Amino acid sequence: MRVDLFDFDLPADRIADRPHMPRDQARLLHVTDEGQTDLQVDGLPALLRPGDVAVFNNTRVIPARLLGHRGAVAVEILLHKRVTLDTWEGFARPAKRLRAGQTIEFPDGLSAEVLSRDGPVATLRFNAAGPELMAALETSGHIPLPPYIRRADDARDRADYQTVYAAQDGAVAAPTAGLHFTPELLSSLDAAGVAQVQVTLHVGAGTFLPVSADDTADHKMHAEWGEISETVAKAINTARQNGGRVMAVGTTSLRLLETATDDNGIVHPFVGDTSIFITPGYRFKAVDMLMTNFHLPRSTLFMLVCAFAGTEKMKRAYAHAISSGYRFYSYGDASLLSRSAII
Repeated sequence: MRVDLFDFDLPADRIADRPHMPRDQARLLHVTDEGQTDLQVDGLPALLRPGDVAVFNNTRVIPARLLGHRGAVAVEILLHKRVTLDTWEGFARPAKRLRAGQTIEFPDGLSAEVLSRDGPVATLRFNAAGPELMAALETSGHIPLPPYIRRADDARDRADYQTVYAAQDGAVAAPTAGLHFTPELLSSLDAAGVAQVQVTLHVGAGTFLPVSADDTADHKMHAEWGEISETVAKAINTARQNGGRVMAVGTTSLRLLETATDDNGIVHPFVGDTSIFITPGYRFKAVDMLMTNFHLPRSTLFMLVCAFAGTEKMKRAYAHAISSGYRFYSYGDASLLSRSAII
């Protein structure tokens, strides 16, 4: 499938630099087969029914952008995926200057040995492991803001770029649809009879990579680690059997659910990597509704929402969002999509 089918004009001033506050009063575009309706995120409970289940990704963003040096050479590392307790893969700049056996020094005594390099991706073994390494990153690392936010991270981003229910360290990008939720909104979902369950998908830096191929068949998705517990899988299956709908909060929750669901629509417990790449023509097995932010042109995430709700419908919805001043991507506004039979 040609990548240019998913292109559109997005004015630069539509990309949000800071989130809306309060979080749950950001705009929400409700997209259905009949059209679209402009709402606020705090109106979400009224769009759901008792017995529905909302699936949240409880990953926690770590300060994964590291600025260091190898001798006199300045080196930037964006951690991508944990390999072991002390070893990570990361995107390096300048990658061509790195060789196996070299050491990169970071602030406050943190260092890493280069074990290998494959193109821009270096495998690094740190001089700290597990909780000790996480503590060192909190001191030495920077919040890995997406590259289209053209400013340095600051103290405010430490809170803004984290969901209120974040619990499991490991993401290097936020599950951004979840940034809109507040304790008050979560309580409103409870009051509306909507069940809430949590899964974990550690979002990798690959989510920022543009699709450089001309055809989707030539694009490689980077693997991300995820987990769905037996208890959560059972709760989702029970809700569906009782007529409830599954709303994935974010594309990360959706991708993990679809990875773990068989052809009969049964969600199974899951622990491991997923590199699922969803484009139009994909048959969804688990998710009925998707809450997600607005995505960039030619991105894998825009391809996913087109697969979910229909390409022409999403192009119309995005044209409306752009003309109406919706804010795009990580710190932007949200949409609520229903899985469409009209693709």
